[in-house]
Amino acid sequence: MVKLRLKRCGRKQRAVYRIVAIDARSRREGRDLRKVGFYDPINNQTHFNIPAILDFLDKGAQPTGTVHDISKKAGIFKELHLN
Repeated sequence: MVKLRLKRCGRKQRAVYRIVAIDARSRREGRDLRKVGFYDPINNQTHFNIPAILDFLDKGAQPTGTVHDISKKAGIFKELHLN
């Protein structure tokens, strides 16, 4: 099963996260299938590759709770329902 989850990057006390499509059995820093977004909680910035996210969601990928909340604020699921 494929999940959309956060992958930690950055340095100590200054974490930024990549939103990646990854196999559910792999660890947090494991090899990802594709990078589909970026999230900076300190500056509250997000960047999404919307066609890639919608493609993975159509194929049955499940977002984690945090990724779901971030995507919901950005309006990704509205675009999913429109398609």
